[in-house]
Amino acid sequence: MNNQFQNTASTDFKNKIRLRFDALAGDRDKWLRRNRYYYEDQHKYFKFLIPEGSSVLELGCGTGELLSAVAPRRGLGIDLSPAIIAAAQKKFPGLDFREGDLECLDNLDEQFDFIVLSDVIGLLQDIEATFRGLHRFCRSDSRIIISYYNFLWEPLLKLGEKIGLKMPQQHQNWLSMDDIDNLLYLADFQVVKKESRLLFPKRVPILTVLINNYVASIPGLQRLCLSRYLVARPLKRSEERSFSTSIIIPCRNEKGNIEAAVKRLPQLGSRQEIIFVDGHSTDGTQEKIKSVIAANPEKDIKFLVQNGVGKGDAVRMGFCEATGDILMILDADLTVAPEDLVKFYGALASAKGEFINGCRLVYSMEEQAMRLLNMLGNKFFSLAFTRILNQRIKDTLCGTKVLLKSNYEKIAANRKYFGEFDPFGDFDLLFGASKLNLKIVEIPIRYRARTYGETQISRFRHGWLLLKMTVFAFFKFKVM
Repeated sequence: MNNQFQNTASTDFKNKIRLRFDALAGDRDKWLRRNRYYYEDQHKYFKFLIPEGSSVLELGCGTGELLSAVAPRRGLGIDLSPAIIAAAQKKFPGLDFREGDLECLDNLDEQFDFIVLSDVIGLLQDIEATFRGLHRFCRSDSRIIISYYNFLWEPLLKLGEKIGLKMPQQHQNWLSMDDIDNLLYLADFQVVKKESRLLFPKRVPILTVLINNYVASIPGLQRLCLSRYLVARPLKRSEERSFSTSIIIPCRNEKGNIEAAVKRLPQLGSRQEIIFVDGHSTDGTQEKIKSVIAANPEKDIKFLVQNGVGKGDAVRMGFCEATGDILMILDADLTVAPEDLVKFYGALASAKGEFINGCRLVYSMEEQAMRLLNMLGNKFFSLAFTRILNQRIKDTLCGTKVLLKSNYEKIAANRKYFGEFDPFGDFDLLFGASKLNLKIVEIPIRYRARTYGETQISRFRHGWLLLKMTVFAFFKFKVM
């Protein structure tokens, strides 16, 4: 697999974070004092969760205040910033602090009672892979403790940064408690406890105690609290079965992406076929597919031209011709990296889920990857479909979807219940999977800007069509 694209992006991403926190190291104590009440409450809850005298590994330890507060028997803190680590070593010489990449701890061979990630997961490049790597440091009775902020507070936190009340931060990932729970599940951890705290993060006599100790515990209002905590335990990793795979790539005027799609696709499963389904391209896409097939005789690549129009028709044609056990959709615009299909395969092959749906609304996106109206539309349809289907769907319109061919055949056999209504194919598959009671699992991916061609989506015309399909789904699922 060609990892150059991903490695370059990851290095640039981490260098920005390292430089940012190196620059903030000298002022960190000032920010801690300015927001003392927030940090005191955080330390108090971690001390409640972690018995004194435990062995604790903190990833993203900052200057060590939290690690010191829980009074560990063995305390190890790791941070990407050398300036931050130097400050921590000076403040708390009795603890062990090391510079390191939280997502690649190959030099560490030790197990801990508790592993802490406090306000750091929003800065990780690949959260699922990081969680999966934590198993090396866990015994069966170890616990992972994660804290993160409630994204509903994002406007206030940004305002606080602008007026000097809060330490400036890198742009972070949009993560709800459910997102973190899902990522832990994908990495073979089980959440055993969730908590929300701190509705009023400043100290005001009487008012602060009243709001945070009593009002914040009221059902409904608790969802508005600033601080979120999850505690998880490691599970025995699921065995992956070996499947053959068929990767369907619907394309229309994507000449510049065809070669990269084939070159960057990882080998998935025991046998793999790639099926291009062209939608009557006019830019030379068909000729490019034929030349790529000729240049890669060792790969099983097929080429089809769809009879109808629309992505949904192309996907159905590709699925009909596919011979693999697992069916995958990869959009030819490559805004979802072909390399990410490894995660989709793993989730299905290890029986984490039966319908694996991509989600673009967790990690921060490249500029121009998704326009504002498209983003707002996606969030609206997410809320609507989560309630209609009674299954959490954060991104209905991500083109990358994976399922067993045997389950697709059941969806196709029952398609008459919904009809041939969906030109995109996304809703057709989601509706069918939900109707069959398949377990839907979402894989967060980084959504990237196009490098060739133009989007095939019309925001208003297609948005209106999607709204009509949402109403259609309501009547099919709720009014029977």
